[in-house]
Amino acid sequence: MKFVISRVTLFVLLFTILVSSACHKAKVVSTPPPPPPPPAAPTASLAANPPAIEKGQSATLSWETANATTVRIDAVGDRVESKGVVEGVQPTGSLQVTPLESTTYTLYAQGPGGKESATARITVTVPPPPPVAPGPSDDELFLRNVKDIYFDFDQWQIRPDQLTMVQTDAAFLNQHPDITVTVEGHCDERGSVEYNLALGVKRATVLREALVEAGVSRENVATISYGKEKPACTEHDESCWQENRRDHFTHER
Repeated sequence: MKFVISRVTLFVLLFTILVSSACHKAKVVSTPPPPPPPPAAPTASLAANPPAIEKGQSATLSWETANATTVRIDAVGDRVESKGVVEGVQPTGSLQVTPLESTTYTLYAQGPGGKESATARITVTVPPPPPVAPGPSDDELFLRNVKDIYFDFDQWQIRPDQLTMVQTDAAFLNQHPDITVTVEGHCDERGSVEYNLALGVKRATVLREALVEAGVSRENVATISYGKEKPACTEHDESCWQENRRDHFTHER
């Protein structure tokens, strides 16, 4: 018995064989996995507390970083209390500093994801000098350095024990040539008014001449006599009378 294959059947058979062969030869293509995410960028913050200090005081630097493998702090200033660079600091921490002048600190954080920085400035001020206690006034200096000259009863010559005081008075007046003085001649209560006024003139005049001889300008020394009109002491005894027999100074500037 003869098996007869029609042309149509033969075409279908050949097409099936070709398609099956092509499918076996095709490669299977797989989808690649997504790339890993990039490293996170570092973050950094730096703060100074307090931000302003007086010279000699200290402040605290505080910082925080993330995603960093190395951290350092630079100090920018002409003079700092120690090295200007602090290497290898912890990712988070604090540091006490005592800058000698206003200083800017910069923190650098570096990691696989890049670099980041932060700054903090400490302003250093110089405290004002302590107030200077006021010195003695001109009146106080005059009273402290220029003393009365005393005389014996019914005498106008300067006593030997008063010569040192005359030199002290003259030295002060020579150091202060802008001061003009009046020498007042005084007496105790004994004797008449007229006699004591005349005696007071002699006492004031002899002291003025002694001052001039010691270098004081004559134009800076005037004289006046009060006799017994202005006693320093009002008791009626020798100690009080001795206190009243004097040349007293007043001054003007």
